[in-house]
Amino acid sequence: MFKGKNDLEEKLSAQRKLAEENDAKRRAAQYNFPYLNLVSTKAPTEMRALELVSEETAKKAKIAPLQEIRKKLVIAVFNPSFPETQKILEDLKKKFELEIFISSLSGLEHAWEYYAFASEEQKEISGKIEINNENLKNLSETIRDFKSLDGLFTGLKNPLTSQLLEIILGGALALKASDIHFEPKEESRILRFRIDGLLHSAYEGFSENSYKSIVMRIKLLSGMKLNIVNEAQDGRFTIDLKDRDIEIRTSIIPSEYGETVVMRLLDPLALKTNLEDLGWRKDDLDIIKKILAEPNGLVLNTGPTGSGKTTTLYAFLKHVQNPEIKIITIEDPIEYHLNGISQTQVNNAARYTFASGLRSILRQDPDVVLVGEIRDTETAEIALNASLTGHMVFSTLHTNDAVGAIPRLLDLGIKTQTLGPALTLVIAQRLVRVLCPHCKEKMETQEDLKMKIQRFVENLPARVDKSPFKTFEVFKPHGCPECGGLGYRGRTSIFELFVIDENLEQAIYKTPNEIELKNLAKGQGMTTMQEDGILKVLKGITSMEEVQRLTGEIDWK
Repeated sequence: MFKGKNDLEEKLSAQRKLAEENDAKRRAAQYNFPYLNLVSTKAPTEMRALELVSEETAKKAKIAPLQEIRKKLVIAVFNPSFPETQKILEDLKKKFELEIFISSLSGLEHAWEYYAFASEEQKEISGKIEINNENLKNLSETIRDFKSLDGLFTGLKNPLTSQLLEIILGGALALKASDIHFEPKEESRILRFRIDGLLHSAYEGFSENSYKSIVMRIKLLSGMKLNIVNEAQDGRFTIDLKDRDIEIRTSIIPSEYGETVVMRLLDPLALKTNLEDLGWRKDDLDIIKKILAEPNGLVLNTGPTGSGKTTTLYAFLKHVQNPEIKIITIEDPIEYHLNGISQTQVNNAARYTFASGLRSILRQDPDVVLVGEIRDTETAEIALNASLTGHMVFSTLHTNDAVGAIPRLLDLGIKTQTLGPALTLVIAQRLVRVLCPHCKEKMETQEDLKMKIQRFVENLPARVDKSPFKTFEVFKPHGCPECGGLGYRGRTSIFELFVIDENLEQAIYKTPNEIELKNLAKGQGMTTMQEDGILKVLKGITSMEEVQRLTGEIDWK
């Protein structure tokens, strides 16, 4: 019964809104002006237009200035015959050429919500938010850890929303966060930063009004609808710094106690596109360079979301790039813009999917193609056939390890006679946190662990150089001002390479299971991700706990 009541209220509300918009359409036809739906379309975000008419006057005259373009002003009105409306329009005609639209009262109320931001002393919002370089430098020096960030928030008296957001963004950049999370709870509103893959609580002292204002400002910047609070929305904006632009992707979803916001920061300085900087061992890097020198083949990178797959593939593109070849990508979305490479983005509304886009790309005569992800049979078949017809193809696949790519592709319906010759290399990777060099502590290594490590080194494949591990030290995190007390600073990759040689190609024809594939991979000298992680532990790069967190309990056998 309760649900039925809610359904009825929703239907009645929808009917009222429809009737209101239909009434606005009738007025538009009556006065021979175009109709504009400000409820279902994104309202304008130009503060300078709103500032031409005060909020009190706009509400009294039932108008909303929307956009100023040179001497032209776009304006929405409820009824152009109202005396108050006519007076404002006559005044504005002295300065501007007016383009007048008729809107409903609900639509105008939606536009008036922007006055909350126009009233603050701020720069015009134009899709970019400026953080002054000097401010950012000061924030970087002031914000060393979460305690200092908390101090900045609590030190503000009656702060503007723009000030709060600048501290949040500046703090995220200073602490090298990849994501910012806003999470409303029953009694508090939590700000968290994702740093080196893990979430950390940053601040919990926002008032309910401050939190709502911050969310509204983020919506405004990201090009979202301010009046939509019960639906998911996605948007984006840019922080404009002197040396670089940092793109921010915003996602908002409704939750029990308000709207939950996640902002992903795409900082070009965080992107490692040099092959040598990704954390390869020399023997693995030699294999990679040899395969990248080939004119054709399919290279797959596997792992969960956020494991560094795209960064690695970007590094491959940069390594093979030269003026004599053409490189085209299809991504969802484009994460970073690469100079000299044609990048395209999936657009489902325009029916530009991975499969259809890949077909179109192959008609552009490329030498190298990057497909953001193989999600279905059609994309997999086109990618494999492109590899067989003289193209070098890079892509990603969601599997737990490298050998798992073979069963996954077979499950998609790929024929073994196509898969074996087309597939060149499968990589699996994870991102492990790097111990802070300023505060990492040497661990006491028990005799039992020493013996396990020594046996582990002795049993490594022949291609791995064992000489650096004749003596070793194991370290653990501690925490200091340099790493914000976290004990880690930055991340590096651990890898495993599954090379499809003649023996494996012959085995694929027989549809092997994963156990058989792992035995074959071991026979060709593959080092697993966990083994690569242990070697990084012995080099003092990361900790045993970090390797176990990402690869499971260490199997010394």
